[in-house]
Amino acid sequence: MTLTSLDLKAVGPRIRMMMPHLTPLEAKVVETVFGRRGFDETIPLKQIAEEAGVSEAMVVKIAKKLGFSGYRDFRTAVYEYSRLPTAEMHQELSVDDSSAEIVQKVFRTSIQALEETLAILDMDDFDRAADLLYRARNRDFYGVGGSAQIARDVSHKFLRIGIRASVYDDSHMMLMSASLLGADDIAVGFSHSGNTSAVIDAIHLARKSGARTLAITNYDNSPLAAVADIVLCSTAQGSPLM
Repeated sequence: MTLTSLDLKAVGPRIRMMMPHLTPLEAKVVETVFGRRGFDETIPLKQIAEEAGVSEAMVVKIAKKLGFSGYRDFRTAVYEYSRLPTAEMHQELSVDDSSAEIVQKVFRTSIQALEETLAILDMDDFDRAADLLYRARNRDFYGVGGSAQIARDVSHKFLRIGIRASVYDDSHMMLMSASLLGADDIAVGFSHSGNTSAVIDAIHLARKSGARTLAITNYDNSPLAAVADIVLCSTAQGSPLM
């Protein structure tokens, strides 16, 4: 991963996508870097290692695991990303927040999610997904909890432009739906974590039945992404209201 090959806005979300694949100790190092005030391009490797309580070799290993060539590449990317206005937009809500602060946080989190999602969006995959959705005979959407609500919203938007889609949020109904799909159909799984077993099982069965499959998730290395033909990722950070 280099700054010449990657939009700076994608640095933060790309690293967040990798967090579930890090050990607790590795995650602590990344959190130390991102949580440090005054982080810049002059911070030596030794200092980060000491603050995180790990060896210098461990920091370099983590940087490479995240896709960087080494610590310097990682340090430069994080520093440049931290200077972007969007990097500081997301803030968790607090019981002490005023109404104005709550509104600002919600709006800023939305702006950050949209801008960073645009930065990581693969337009070729987007075009493929749009074409499959348009041409499909049946469009079955699967989601649980909050993801089901997103699936319903997408279905509603589609209906407004004359495209029908069915939404299933019950695990048994998902499997029944998936078993009846064929080569002219598409199944879409919605899951923020990409770990929702009911959705994963349904997408897997739909693919086995011959349908094309699409995953909408925050993590491109998740189990859901692994069983889908196409993966479209968002960068929303899972805030309670977003």
